[in-house]
Amino acid sequence: MVTIYGDLTDNETRCTDYHGPTDIVALKCFACQKYYPCFKCHNRHEDHPFEPYSQYLKKDKVVFCGSCQRELTIEDYKGKAACPCCGHPFNPNCSRHYDCYFTDKA
Repeated sequence: MVTIYGDLTDNETRCTDYHGPTDIVALKCFACQKYYPCFKCHNRHEDHPFEPYSQYLKKDKVVFCGSCQRELTIEDYKGKAACPCCGHPFNPNCSRHYDCYFTDKA
């Protein structure tokens, strides 16, 4: 069972910062290996900044869909309009924060 940390407002990973109908993902910090709904929640609760995951770690499950409760790889998530497992739409504005969650560095 996956634990989602942060300031959650429901069981689909919405938080006090992002709580719209398509805000259904949590992302894993590379440093602490914990899932948070957003980098803001993470940074309020941890003693280190959110560290993005390398896109080269293709097999690692680093995204959690709050709708179907499944873990996804970066490739499963990035650039997709909806969850490949359940079809629930993702928030298209999350792409503005990709650099917070994912890095091109190895």
